[in-house]
Amino acid sequence: MDIDWIINHLGEDRDRYHGAVAPPLLQSSIFAFPDVASMREAAADEFNAAIYTRGNNPTVSMLRTKLAALEGAADALVFASGAGAMAAGVIACVAAGDHVICVQHAYSWTRRLLDTLLRTLGISVDFVDGRSLDAIEQAIGPSTRLIVLESPTSLTFELQDLAAIAAMARQRGILTLCDNSYASPLGQSPLALGIDLVMHSATKYLNGHSDVMAGVLCGSHESMRMVFEGPLMTLGAVISPHDAWLMLRGLRTLPLRMERSAASALQVAQWLEQHPRVARVHHPHLPSHPQHELALRQMHAASGVMSIVLDVPDVPSVERFCNALRRFLLSVSWGGYESLAWPMACALPGTARVDTSASLPASLVRLSIGLEDPRVLIADLAQALERV
Repeated sequence: MDIDWIINHLGEDRDRYHGAVAPPLLQSSIFAFPDVASMREAAADEFNAAIYTRGNNPTVSMLRTKLAALEGAADALVFASGAGAMAAGVIACVAAGDHVICVQHAYSWTRRLLDTLLRTLGISVDFVDGRSLDAIEQAIGPSTRLIVLESPTSLTFELQDLAAIAAMARQRGILTLCDNSYASPLGQSPLALGIDLVMHSATKYLNGHSDVMAGVLCGSHESMRMVFEGPLMTLGAVISPHDAWLMLRGLRTLPLRMERSAASALQVAQWLEQHPRVARVHHPHLPSHPQHELALRQMHAASGVMSIVLDVPDVPSVERFCNALRRFLLSVSWGGYESLAWPMACALPGTARVDTSASLPASLVRLSIGLEDPRVLIADLAQALERV
């Protein structure tokens, strides 16, 4: 994969746009035709033709081309959010009476989609430990149509063996969908491992500037047309041309951002592992991670997100640590220049004590390492840990 060619040249058609070095922004909701015949021809193939930006737009098409190439896919679709991309991918694959399997620590809105919306549509769902091939295999039934994966997961950074799961599913005619937001296309290639559909919250690394909400779904031409003609066009969760243009800008620096963020995160994680107030560091490329070997085998690189479990007895101690941070902003998401901290205690209102046996304890804090000097971030973490 020639990443530099993809992000700087692929799909930009500069001859059509006066040699513009920056991709053009076509901020138009509709497109006109010289005659009825050409309009009829376009209407017959709205998957490829620009008629109405809810379906297709030249700026969005440039982005689709680049994202598909980065992920090693035949095609891609871009949505107004990662949740929109996940919902469209899932809805396109299942119908009433079907069964879905999902990893147990999936992103909260993925879980809500499956556990709430799908059940109202007559679709059953089982959440299983994705680290165990046996657990997934035992959950498969005669009506299983889809396995939803997220590797690594975004709180405890648990991996799934994508190649093994894809092979097992394919033998049984089951589709697989993997959330690849943590790694980005530069850090992991699920399609090359046999996964059918790959989804990204493009709000994060793919955009990289904390100013766009977007989602991406990648796969074969056939699967993307199925999603386009179904959930995308019907539900209308499409990205705006301006946001697509901002993402094209963000992609220019993706390799540099990912390299810096990943290197800094590993440095910070190694320091945190030695601190007496840190009980555990969840980072797939640390040798202490229980799936470290799988991470090295399955991923090209890590990214800048990790989580720590503080060695504290109560939630006020977690809050003191987070409130003392000066270089980390308290916020959700990840992937921009800035470093962020998100405490699990925010999702557990009213919790006072820390249950150390819980898989997601109130003392867990997710850290997103941005592009700042890692020495500055370590110093900030050190002073905040002193307050615990």
